[in-house]
Amino acid sequence: MTERGERVNYLATLGKDFPSGLVVFLVALPLCLGIALASGAPLFAGIITGVVGGVVVAWLSGSQLSVSGPAAGLTVIVLNGLEALQTYEAFLAAVVLAGALQIGLGLLRAGVIGLYFPSSVIKGMLAAIGLILIIQQVPRFMGANETFYSTLFSDVTAGLASMHTGALLIGAISLAILILWDTPAVKKFKVAKSVPGALIAVLLSIGLNELFKASFPALAVGSGNLVSLPVIGSLAEMGGVLSFPDLGAFANPQLYVVAFTIAIVASLETLLSVEAIDKLDPHKRRTPNNRELLAQGVGNMTAGMLGGLPMTAVIVRGTANVTSGAQTKMSAFIHGVFLLLSVLFLANFLNLIPLSALAAVLLMVGYKLTKPSLYKQQIKIGAEQFIPFIITILAILFTDLLVGICVGLVVGVFFILKANYKSPYFFHKEEHREREVIRIKLSEHVSFLNKASIVLTLDHLPHNSHVIIDGENSEYIDYDVLEAIQEFKKTAHERNIFVELLNIKEVAVMDVH
Repeated sequence: MTERGERVNYLATLGKDFPSGLVVFLVALPLCLGIALASGAPLFAGIITGVVGGVVVAWLSGSQLSVSGPAAGLTVIVLNGLEALQTYEAFLAAVVLAGALQIGLGLLRAGVIGLYFPSSVIKGMLAAIGLILIIQQVPRFMGANETFYSTLFSDVTAGLASMHTGALLIGAISLAILILWDTPAVKKFKVAKSVPGALIAVLLSIGLNELFKASFPALAVGSGNLVSLPVIGSLAEMGGVLSFPDLGAFANPQLYVVAFTIAIVASLETLLSVEAIDKLDPHKRRTPNNRELLAQGVGNMTAGMLGGLPMTAVIVRGTANVTSGAQTKMSAFIHGVFLLLSVLFLANFLNLIPLSALAAVLLMVGYKLTKPSLYKQQIKIGAEQFIPFIITILAILFTDLLVGICVGLVVGVFFILKANYKSPYFFHKEEHREREVIRIKLSEHVSFLNKASIVLTLDHLPHNSHVIIDGENSEYIDYDVLEAIQEFKKTAHERNIFVELLNIKEVAVMDVH
């Protein structure tokens, strides 16, 4: 069934959904591993979340084309959450709680939450995450150890010596392929549309490292800088490699902060993603937001119970799904099945992937989140958009994600209030012999946000004037505004102002004298 109640014959579109699911799997596999790597979590956790996103969430969601899984936008939250809660099992408890909170948001019909966040703040959040991704992945890209930055700043020679030449070479070639794959010249070819650049980069990185092992041992990347997934022989063995939440962690107050942050950011990213995918849908189907929050909540609870990362609907995978010709949610389900089969049968092969190649994939993801054109666009729009955008970025970089979003939101709301303050009425002056006539015509919709502007205007009207306040064109005038107008009328005689109200409802004004 779709959101309109129409029956969907999933078998009828299988001819298009199956190849689309395969393409999305090829896009998702390196991203699942890379995002887990960037999050500081077990790499297997990324695959678990991808499987849950495809096998579970796809069927619960009202979207036919969106694809869920681990998202780059949550990497900072996972890193901070692991640091705050100290163990991965405690963090999993926060993921389960975050899922429960999302289910609550869905039941409360809070799917409109995304409309109340200024786009400048959301773009700033994603840009900051992009910058953090880039900063984090540079050491892995170079094959350096975790103390790369501190060593580099204290001793440049020692810092550079910690790099691994072979890993750096593999990372550089992988990044070059990703950049080349995104150029218009390459995109013209059909193969570039059906085969993701990340897959080509990862496969070539395996080939390069095997070549190094055979011919240039000094350049070969060792096991410490390769993917490390558990080798599972059957579904029965999977239970032995799963992690489970530590229920005792619910006694830690910090868990609730982490869970709340995951729930809000994951919900925002999901709602933005499904909106974008709906715009790409050739059939123009609309995703019911509240149902999507419910689906994501169930997905996060399931992923958390099985040892997975938190998830969102992911625009990269959704876009790949649409452009490869998907028709229904069967495509997302097929991608999830392929991810499951990959950990069952391809773990030995996946463990040959150099981490520097995954770092290259993440550097590209980070760049796309924070590319220079985004900054130019925000500057071009104006200070009202650019200032909240750049303050959100700086606040996230120097504090943490939740604090940064709150700071950006406060600044964004300030500019919204300022914009509302400017345009609640039309102001016109007429010169007469006896006294100046000022006509104030209220706009169609006058909310409490306009009260400050109207009160300030009334307070600065000249003495000895004739003021006409006309609400003829107003469909709605907030009670607070009506009260302010009546208060002005009541006290205007003190400045010898004659007040005439047209189409303005009378309301009681408190007498404080």
